[in-house]
Amino acid sequence: MYAIIKTGGKQYKVEEGQPVYVEKLDVNAGDKVTFDQVILVGGDKTQVGTPLVDGASVEGTVDKQGREKKVVTYKYKPKKHQHQKKGHRQPYTKVTINKINA
Repeated sequence: MYAIIKTGGKQYKVEEGQPVYVEKLDVNAGDKVTFDQVILVGGDKTQVGTPLVDGASVEGTVDKQGREKKVVTYKYKPKKHQHQKKGHRQPYTKVTINKINA
């Protein structure tokens, strides 16, 4: 059984027992989290929401909070002695999916 959930402006396909890296959530490690915005539930009988599946939810446990590897951008304008170097690390939350309620 799998589900497609929406969180942080993105959609994720999740299965039970699978770790998922989502946009940063304001929770601590070890807490339970519930995703209510379920777009589709698949398996033996597929349920497609319009836009969401009624009564469906996905439960998970937060494993850790972290930040991804640094992405470096470099802007350069030739002959003008102008350059700009910036780095960015996107925060994430690692969630292990426990149960899909459909």
